[in-house]
Amino acid sequence: MENMNVEYDTLIPNNVNLSNDKKVLKALERWHPGYINWWHDLGPNGFQKSLVYLRTAISVDREGWAKFDYVKMPEYRWGILLAPKKENRIIPCGEHLGELAWQEIPGEYRSMLRRLIVIQGDTEPASIEQQRHLGKTAPSLYDMRNLFQVNVEEGRHLWAMVYLLQKYFGSDGREEANELLRRQSGSEDSPRMLGAFNETTPDWLSFFMFTSFTDRDGKMQLEALAQSGFDPLSRTCRFMLTEEAHHMFVGENGVRRVIKKTCEEMLKAGITDPYEISKIRDLGVIDLPTIQKKINLHFSLSLDLFGSEVSTNAANAFTAGIKGRFWETKLKDDHKLVNDTYPILEMENNKIVKKKAPALLALNMRLRDDYVKDSSVGVKRWNRTIKSFKIDFETKLPFEGFNRKIGTFADTNINPDGQVISAISWKKNINEYLPSDEDNNYIISLMKPVHEVGKFASWIAPPDEGIDNKQGDFEYVKIHEA
Repeated sequence: MENMNVEYDTLIPNNVNLSNDKKVLKALERWHPGYINWWHDLGPNGFQKSLVYLRTAISVDREGWAKFDYVKMPEYRWGILLAPKKENRIIPCGEHLGELAWQEIPGEYRSMLRRLIVIQGDTEPASIEQQRHLGKTAPSLYDMRNLFQVNVEEGRHLWAMVYLLQKYFGSDGREEANELLRRQSGSEDSPRMLGAFNETTPDWLSFFMFTSFTDRDGKMQLEALAQSGFDPLSRTCRFMLTEEAHHMFVGENGVRRVIKKTCEEMLKAGITDPYEISKIRDLGVIDLPTIQKKINLHFSLSLDLFGSEVSTNAANAFTAGIKGRFWETKLKDDHKLVNDTYPILEMENNKIVKKKAPALLALNMRLRDDYVKDSSVGVKRWNRTIKSFKIDFETKLPFEGFNRKIGTFADTNINPDGQVISAISWKKNINEYLPSDEDNNYIISLMKPVHEVGKFASWIAPPDEGIDNKQGDFEYVKIHEA
């Protein structure tokens, strides 16, 4: 039985026996100072000396895998953690279906695998960079702590990808690992690789939307990579998924708490019409139509992360067995898809039409469909909260062709209800679809920090329960005043 606990006898906690893998250990130790410099320069701004009540992974066992304690973020024990090895695991899809999973990289798939790992790795530091200023406007110590927990775990996910690059890709991998620290979110000269990771995260509602929608894309990609025939990648992603679940909880529950506070204040003030926006804003909360516009924005940005609906790259990765579908092993087909089809939407003569495409080429579309289903579960929860206050309003996901920059709907004028409209109509109504400058400025005006233990900003409700069963007046962050 493989040891599932984490070794702490090296600079880098791990469960991959680094103390006996001197070459990789040395490479990672050489990378470590650059990472710490990057964390100080581009990680959470202003709180590097504060004590934060964080959870650190101490095992990969499902039961009791984490411990909670106060730690300064730069001293957090980032590590290399893989899920337990499944003996005789077989490749679940593609032309190598049924063969034993690879413990080393087959030469012919080296460049394809490296690209997948680099793209996944690039998203992790990007989101930390996007969120680096948010601590200064945290609506509570509880929320500040959750932000920092998400940040350190994204940092650990970067370590996970860097380990794979350093161990399995030689000098190429070392160069790619260094590049992951050189690129910077929003930089003109060397931006992050995917568009959504170069957007700013200017306020906490944006953060909650990001962790709700963009981290959910991360979940779908990790689930697909967890099916990989390259076993170390599969094991890495399986453990990352246990942490990704917390990020989506932070987002989904954050949005729910914003909605709840708005509904509570409307009820108190006797306002039943959710479109009485100026009256609702006078209460110091975020009106529901503006929340809907933020959903429209972040959902559409996240859909672009799936790439083109029809993709030969996705087909090649599946056929090679290096990336599967969402929950591949539970699907009831031949797992090769040579003759299968899958429905896709396309633009034809300015109309949206449904067509059948070869299933192999439509894998991005399928993963995106799974994502939409997964996202709709959170939206239903938000609507249950609104309904409990008897307010006539329903949040919803916009049509998947709305506000797209990539794929078949790129730069097509489609409204959130899925109607193709003219460029004039789009321009005229854009502030009804997406947050206007006025909306964004109003949200930013609410972003006043609340550092008092157990207190929350005017625009967000307290959580139903604390972290690690702590009471409401627990000091989640002990702020060190610089």
